[in-house]
Amino acid sequence: MAKQNKLSQIKKLLDTAHISLEGARQLLVELIGHKDNEAVEVSDKAREVGKESVEGEEKIIEGVFDGQNMIGPDGKQYSVPANYASKSKLVVGDTLKLTIKADGTFLYKQIGPVERARIVGILAKDETTDEFRVIVGDKAYRVLLASITYFKGASGDEVVILVPKDKESEWAAVENIIKASEVAARVKQQQVGQDQPKPEESGRVEEIEDLG
Repeated sequence: MAKQNKLSQIKKLLDTAHISLEGARQLLVELIGHKDNEAVEVSDKAREVGKESVEGEEKIIEGVFDGQNMIGPDGKQYSVPANYASKSKLVVGDTLKLTIKADGTFLYKQIGPVERARIVGILAKDETTDEFRVIVGDKAYRVLLASITYFKGASGDEVVILVPKDKESEWAAVENIIKASEVAARVKQQQVGQDQPKPEESGRVEEIEDLG
């Protein structure tokens, strides 16, 4: 029971930390009064590598993923289905190709993935907004709800996320989730293993018995 109480306290602390971080970030944005660096970098990259063309009745647009949407070369925002972004594990900076068919259907394809880094954090939920974040040290990464729902994630779970390797990012892609109960079981198993006699110690006991 004591362990459950501690886990509950940890969850509350993580949620509170996230809320504080997000509140501070929002205040900072209001004070500075301009776009964050990540948004500017994505827009600049979209202008540099993005392009538009027409093939028959289809319109082709290449742009850059910003964590939720694709930014076109003209700065226009195109909605990326959360399920596709989650399944493809899209990371901020990835180049996408959007094909708009004659009937209005949007088809996305990842054509230029950025180099990724894999890190592990703890999942936390803001009870006031129902949004999830992955806490890694003093940083709170935003993640798509579709990813958390797919893995049936809950506060306190361990999350493996992907982020751009050489750049700071507000968003992360969820690669996998390890349930908090599984983490606790793993820790308990390790503790039990540490309590077992070491092989050398067992050998010494057998030698003493043989001599007797």
